[in-house]
Amino acid sequence: MRSNKAAVIVISAAAVLLVGQLTGVRDYLQDMRNMYLEDSSVPAIVASVAEQPLLEQIQEEAKTRSKPAVDARMDPIWKAIPGYNGLEVDVEATYRQALAAPGTPIKYIYKEIAPKVQLEQLGQHPTYRGNPNKPMVAFMINVAWGNEFIVPMLDTLDAEGVKATFFLDGSWLKKNPELAKAIQKRGHELSNHAYSHPAMSRVSRERARLEITKTEQLLKDTLGVKNVWFAPPSGDFDQKTIEVAAEAGLRTVLWTLDTVDWKKPEPGAVIHKITNRVEPGSLILMHPTSSSSQALKGMIQGIRHKGLVLGTVSETLSSKRVVSAQVE
Repeated sequence: MRSNKAAVIVISAAAVLLVGQLTGVRDYLQDMRNMYLEDSSVPAIVASVAEQPLLEQIQEEAKTRSKPAVDARMDPIWKAIPGYNGLEVDVEATYRQALAAPGTPIKYIYKEIAPKVQLEQLGQHPTYRGNPNKPMVAFMINVAWGNEFIVPMLDTLDAEGVKATFFLDGSWLKKNPELAKAIQKRGHELSNHAYSHPAMSRVSRERARLEITKTEQLLKDTLGVKNVWFAPPSGDFDQKTIEVAAEAGLRTVLWTLDTVDWKKPEPGAVIHKITNRVEPGSLILMHPTSSSSQALKGMIQGIRHKGLVLGTVSETLSSKRVVSAQVE
């Protein structure tokens, strides 16, 4: 039925045009276009032969506006780097919209094109950063101690409209379920930081599995969280750690930049270090400490000053495009 309707439209329009420049041709075509413009069963591409120049203009412009997708890849330093979606003009949707608003500038509508190679296809490897083409960064806040600074940090994140990813030590979560729920209520991402903060490379496979799965169960039972990330305590891990995490359905993630806030640096020094070194895709490690709490607002402002968007770890490591980076 759809193809028959489309054919009738095209044949009718062509027939009228072939007869010659008869009186009322434009009116006829305009009526036909209006009749089928809102009919989603008819492709916009054949909605009106008289609008062919408009269609060709959109098709030509679309060629210059497209951005190719970037595949996920392995890097000798940063290991598994996620891909980044491409962008292309949705010609038919743009054409339909242009027909509906004659005489106004064309507003191009875009669609994302997924990479052929995604992060999940790279195998069992750690990830230290997002794609360098994606202007987004994330705060990784590892929580095993420092309760007194959690609420002040949450208040700053709220005031700045930023969501972070908190990696919770399981034993901390068991002792502080209400504080964990407060973090969750503020809209932040919650992930796995093992149970008792061990050096994961030094424990047996069975112990590693227990450390990860026990915390994972707590995240699910206490917070209803379906998690996808595991951050090894102190950044200590080996291939066994990655494999055990993968068996639990988790990818191992580390950091690009470290505040080293456990050494109690001056807040100004933290701000200077992070804002000078941050790049698209950076994962920034911190803890609920006095240094990071006081430096947090300055870091956020410095990161934004460089044209970067702050998101969660999941958002930063996804292949989805940053909305503010869409072509205008």
